[in-house]
Amino acid sequence: MSPTRRHAALALLAAGGVALPAGRALAQATALPELTDADEPATRLDTVQSRYEHMLAPVQINGQGPFNFLLDTGANISCVSHRLAERLDLKSSGSRAVHTVVGVRQRPVVMLDLLQVGPRNRRNVKAPSLPIKGEEVDGVLGVDWLKNQRLVLDFKDKRMEITRSRHDQSEAGRVVVVPARRKYGQLTIVDADLGGKRISAIIDSGAQGTLCNSALRNLVREQERRASEKIPPLRLVQMETLAGEIFVGESLFLPFLRLGGLHLGNVQVTCADMHVFDLWDLKDSPALVIGMDLLSQFEQVALDFGRSQVRFDFV
Repeated sequence: MSPTRRHAALALLAAGGVALPAGRALAQATALPELTDADEPATRLDTVQSRYEHMLAPVQINGQGPFNFLLDTGANISCVSHRLAERLDLKSSGSRAVHTVVGVRQRPVVMLDLLQVGPRNRRNVKAPSLPIKGEEVDGVLGVDWLKNQRLVLDFKDKRMEITRSRHDQSEAGRVVVVPARRKYGQLTIVDADLGGKRISAIIDSGAQGTLCNSALRNLVREQERRASEKIPPLRLVQMETLAGEIFVGESLFLPFLRLGGLHLGNVQVTCADMHVFDLWDLKDSPALVIGMDLLSQFEQVALDFGRSQVRFDFV
């Protein structure tokens, strides 16, 4: 993989079932500011839920707002919608290649003089401008805000928190802490398997539905063949990206999935060999993108980018 693709920034994924918006944009990453934990104040904000179950946080741009930005742990750069860029008359800053689930396109880049999330702020932010459909989502907050920090998605109280990294431990019957690794800014669970076969599992709060690649689908189908002489055909589903691009996937169920000490059964996923798996170097390895359909089943999910671990709190 070339350096340009290896450092591509994932900007948006909102995947779901039939006819629901589903999309991811990927753009070359800019250098992130060097910040220490001491520089970053604790941030606690109420969120709202989008019609497609995403968490939307209030964000101010150039002193105006708040605007609804989608919290996306699968994105390593923050973006704005064309609509918001035009509304605020944001200054153009050229263009860059943006990777989507269906390919690569040049997208305009705009300059944000000031981007604020609660008490946190960034100045002179170059953000890709995307043709996000509808009026509900004004932009995307990526993990460029989370260097060595801990993000808590509180589904019970509909809140998000960004705090210092901390040590977490599993608690029987209530909390499971799973080790992960950082790759291109995202957290990938390292202790995961499907029927005893090792897989990669990426935590992506920007994905409405859980996704897999063909390598994982083939693994599931092979296990089904061993258990039964006749297996049913997979159902095709058509999905549309937030930018209006269409792609087709296959719906299937994972009979058993282990993520560290977390055991899940009969997990519905959509299989599509999307561009994102190429960018993560996972085209040929069984891989899963864990979306909001699974994450929202927990009381809280905490992603610690400093300690590279994910904590699941049970309801």
